[in-house]
Amino acid sequence: MAEMNPTQIFQIMRAWQKFTENHPKFPKFIRAVAAEGVREGTVMELTITTPEGKEYCTNLKVQQEDLELLAQLRAMMP
Repeated sequence: MAEMNPTQIFQIMRAWQKFTENHPKFPKFIRAVAAEGVREGTVMELTITTPEGKEYCTNLKVQQEDLELLAQLRAMMP
């Protein structure tokens, strides 16, 4: 994976701040899930609904490698 330069990291942090301002419930949801602890074998599901009502849905079962990625992402967040 390519390393990010400080400018890219700053841009992502600003974008995350704006995202959380626009969607204040999302970070609270993430904190609640993190407090419970996502473990190997946890199933995550995501449903996307377009403005026209079309739905896309998928799920995944968390593996050890996924937990490592989540830990790296968490370390990047303020």
